Amino acid sequence: MKKVISSLASLCLLSISISACSTPASPQVEGKKEETAPAETAKGGEKVLRYTINAEPPTADPGIATDSNSFDIIYAMFEGLTNYDTKGNLINTAAENYKISEDGKTYTFTLRQGMKWNNGDPVTAHDFEYAIKRNLDPKTASGYAYQLYYIKGGEEFNTGKGSVDQVGVKAIDEHTLEFQLKAPTPFFLELVFFPTLFPLHKASVEGNPNWANEPKTIVSNGPFNMETWEHKSKITFVKNETYWDKANVPLDRIEMTIIEDSNTALSMFEQGETDWAGYPAFTLPGDAIPQYKKDNKLEVAFNPGSMAVTFNTSKAPFNNAKIRKAFGYAIERQSLIDNVVQVDVPPAYGWVPTSMGVNPDGYFKEDAAKAKQLLEEGMKEAGLSTFPEVTYYFDNDAINLKIAQALQDQWKKTLGVDVKLKYNEYKVFYADRKNGNYDFAYYRWGADFNDPINFLEIFKDKEGGNNIAKWENKEFASLLDKSYNETDNEKRKQLFLQAETILMEEMPIAPIHFRGNPFVKTDKVKGFVIYPLGGSYFKFTDIVK
Repeated sequence: MKKVISSLASLCLLSISISACSTPASPQVEGKKEETAPAETAKGGEKVLRYTINAEPPTADPGIATDSNSFDIIYAMFEGLTNYDTKGNLINTAAENYKISEDGKTYTFTLRQGMKWNNGDPVTAHDFEYAIKRNLDPKTASGYAYQLYYIKGGEEFNTGKGSVDQVGVKAIDEHTLEFQLKAPTPFFLELVFFPTLFPLHKASVEGNPNWANEPKTIVSNGPFNMETWEHKSKITFVKNETYWDKANVPLDRIEMTIIEDSNTALSMFEQGETDWAGYPAFTLPGDAIPQYKKDNKLEVAFNPGSMAVTFNTSKAPFNNAKIRKAFGYAIERQSLIDNVVQVDVPPAYGWVPTSMGVNPDGYFKEDAAKAKQLLEEGMKEAGLSTFPEVTYYFDNDAINLKIAQALQDQWKKTLGVDVKLKYNEYKVFYADRKNGNYDFAYYRWGADFNDPINFLEIFKDKEGGNNIAKWENKEFASLLDKSYNETDNEKRKQLFLQAETILMEEMPIAPIHFRGNPFVKTDKVKGFVIYPLGGSYFKFTDIVK
C-alpha cells in the first residue's frame, strides 16, 4: 500500500498460514479513548468528517495510483468486487456472489443488479474487464500491473510477449465476470479488493487523458463523489446518491485538507478544526506521542508492513552489495524505535513481516565491527580509496527528518562516513525516487494482501513498477516463479525463505522496523475503518453528538 499502498498503508498484524486462504484480523474501528477535541456536524445537521492528508494525491486513477494518499481518495470514490466490513471480514460488494473451480484457477463473479456509475450509467462486468486489460497495457504504465500477473496471460501482455486477447479476464455477460488464473492463488479474493482491479468507466477514461485530475470528469461507483479538488489545499466529497448501498453510508460529507507539515495538522486537531490526527491521515509527530500515551489517548494500528532504507543499486557506490550491507548492519534499530519512533514496534531483521511466518528470527543483526569490515571490503572491490559523497533522501514529514538525522549520526559513528541529508515535498520525493534520482532513501511498504509474495515480488523484475532499488537476481526471480505454481504449503514457504535469504544477503533494502502507526481521534467519530491491509475506509464512518 500499500501501500506504498504506501503506502497503501497500515493495519492490524495478521497471523496466517503461508498458502492457505487467510482470515484478516479485525481493522481498527472506533476509538475507545477520551475526546481530544470537539467534533461537530455541519450546518443543517449534515454529518461531516473533517480529515487531513499529508500531500497532494498524484492521481485519482485506480489503475495508476501507487501511493497511500491517492488510495484514500480512490477507496472513497470507487469500489471493487470485495471489501471489508467493520469487523475485518472480507465481504462481497460489487460482487453478489462468486464460484471457485475445483482446481482453484477459475473465479466466476456474479455482479449485483442495478449498480450505477455516478453519471447514471450501469456498472457492468465489461467495466471490470476493460479496466484490468487497460491497466495491463504497457502504454498505461501502471505501477501495480504486476499484481495482475496472477491472471493468465497478464504478464505476457504487460511485458510485450503476448496479446490482450490472451488475458484471462472476460465479461461473460453484463453481470458475470470470469477470471482464468495461471495457478491457484489463495489470496485472490483479497486481491480483487485492490484498486488495480477496480472497474473503470471506459468512455470517461478514453475521452479525456486527464479524467482523473478534476471532480467534474471523475466518473466513479463508490460511496462518495468528489465535489471539489482545490489542488494542494482541500478535497471535499459528498455521498453518492447512485451508490447501491447508500442507505448504509452515514456521512454526508468529507472535508479533506491537505497539510504537508504534521505539526500543523496536529495543531488543527488540538484546536478542534479536524476530527482525526495521526495514522492514516498523517504521521503523528514524535514529540506528541509521550503526552498522548500519558493521557491514555494514544491508539496504534499494527499491520504487516516494513520501514526501511532502500539503495539505488543502479549506480555507485550502492551497486556494491558489501557497501549496502555495511550501512544496513550499522543501523541501531532499537535506539531508533525507543528515541525517535516512540511506538513499541519490533525491529526488522528481514523484509517480510514476521506475522507472515517466513523467518521470524530474521537474517542478520546489528554488528558494528562487521559493518566496518564490509565497508572496507566493499570499497576495495569498488576501487575506492575514500568514500564518495552520498545523500540520504526522504520526504518532508517531521518524524522522517528525525529518523534521517539519527541514521546520519549512526553511520558517522560506526562507519566514519559523512552522509548528506535531502528532503522534499512528498510528490517530488516520490517522483525522484521512482525515477532513480537518489543515492539511498526512506522506504516503507504495507501489505496489499496477506501473503509473503506481496513483499518479495517487488524485487522480481529490475524494471518492475515498485522496484525503486533497481535490483535483480536471477535465482531470486526463479524461486518466486516456482512459488506461483507451488500448492504445497511447506514447500511454498521454503521457496520464500530461500528468496528472502538472497534478498537480505544482497540487501538492496535495509529493513529498520515493522510498522505500528499511532493516532488519536475525537469520541464523536464512530465506525471509521482502518483497513486490515492498510488505509482509510470512510463508508461506515459516522459523526455522533
